[in-house]
Amino acid sequence: MQSQEKGPIGRPRGFDTEKALEQAMRVFWQQGYDGASLTDLTKAMGISRTSMYAAFGSKEDLFHLVLQRYTDGPASYVQRALLEPTAREVATAFLHGAVQATTTPGAPAGCLGVQGSLAAGEPGRAARDTLAAWRESGVTLLAERLKRAADEGDLPAGSDPELLARYLMTVANGIAVQAAGGACRDELHRIADLALLQWPAPAGR
Repeated sequence: MQSQEKGPIGRPRGFDTEKALEQAMRVFWQQGYDGASLTDLTKAMGISRTSMYAAFGSKEDLFHLVLQRYTDGPASYVQRALLEPTAREVATAFLHGAVQATTTPGAPAGCLGVQGSLAAGEPGRAARDTLAAWRESGVTLLAERLKRAADEGDLPAGSDPELLARYLMTVANGIAVQAAGGACRDELHRIADLALLQWPAPAGR
């Protein structure tokens, strides 16, 4: 999709909005919401502030668009994990997917949904609240899938799907923080495997 930006002498200049969003995503991912200045964003996107506002709205509006792009792209492992046939396979795909997404070569380390607002001050409160809700929606999706697994007898009687979902999200968030701190992919896969040793098995399995 192409947008038109007027150059300094009135000559139309096209820019690729998808590429611009991709670059904005990388800036927010690497620097967080507060750390990503408008200068950083527009420089990475290759457009002026006027064009950014015209095409994407405010910085907060841009962040919402970026977060959706991140959800559909690097974080799409979440939706894929929910399609696995058993609760253990869901948990395995989710945690190992988190490792893959947070240690992808050529991409910022860590998770946009975790790193994006860890150090956000008052101006970044809206972004912080948005990301808290984003992470909570992930817990809800996992809990709904695990509730179905419990109903199907794929989890032991008395299992708490919501608690298990929150356990998975907590481990995944920890993986993201460790990845941002420089932990290697192989090490994080081993951590995911260790966490999965605590996963409850249905009776008779």
